[in-house]
Amino acid sequence: MRLAAIDIGSNGARLLIKNFRTAQDGSQQISRVMYMRVPLRLGSDVFTLGKISKERMVMMKHMLKAFRQLMKLNAVDDYRACATSAMRDAGNGRKVLKKLREDTGIDIEIINGREEARLLCNNIVENIGSVEGNYAYIDVGGGSTEISLLRDGVLTHSQSYNVGTLRMLGGMVAKETVENMKADLCRFAKDLPGVRMIGSGGNINKLFKLCNSDKAARTVPVSEIKAVYDKLKALSVEERIEQYGLKADRADVIIPASEVFMLVAEALRCDSIQVPNISLADSIIDGLYRTKYE
Repeated sequence: MRLAAIDIGSNGARLLIKNFRTAQDGSQQISRVMYMRVPLRLGSDVFTLGKISKERMVMMKHMLKAFRQLMKLNAVDDYRACATSAMRDAGNGRKVLKKLREDTGIDIEIINGREEARLLCNNIVENIGSVEGNYAYIDVGGGSTEISLLRDGVLTHSQSYNVGTLRMLGGMVAKETVENMKADLCRFAKDLPGVRMIGSGGNINKLFKLCNSDKAARTVPVSEIKAVYDKLKALSVEERIEQYGLKADRADVIIPASEVFMLVAEALRCDSIQVPNISLADSIIDGLYRTKYE
């Protein structure tokens, strides 16, 4: 069986296709068939204009038509398509999705921060190797930061803050919002002794690759993130692309993303971050399999 996930984020959109096969011993064999990312940057419209522009809507239409053909080409049996922060905030978000559904046949649902956290946390429990202990899961996106708390593998609290990389670049994050997030995190640190931090998203994955940390352990010291951040911040966007091989739509947002992860680590009193390479697309597709086909 082949399933697909479409993740429409504030910075980029992704198509992921996986193959699910049951082996003779009854175990589940899961393999990645294809992955594609498109730098849509919906947040550039929404966080400044308050809506999706006609130009961006045309981009989405072409992209979704391509995604549909790729799903046909790869014989996908079922899919789930989700949109997050930028589409939640867009004044014309639901109108745009209705028009795109008519034009492309792809039905996209807007999920709230709690549903986004729930999907991601389901995969965290499966990927961190142990469910015992206190964990704080941090997902930094273009439009928002989701913070979820897990105690012995159970999601006990989740909160979405309008502190995203594109909002920060555009000067659209209120100081009060950041202060509220810091206050909540400091309270979490007191309530959850020995809390360990898990990070996800393209930026922390790229920072992990740029650091000299133990790749097998999938853990990176915050001090190494700070060292890489200092080097990157001293460079222009063009120099980051040239010297570190960053994509154009990663080279700017990686700075505010680093700042968010370092702020969260300081407030939670964590000196390292686990990076299990979990994406929302993986969580959407695995959740679809669990709920409908497992």
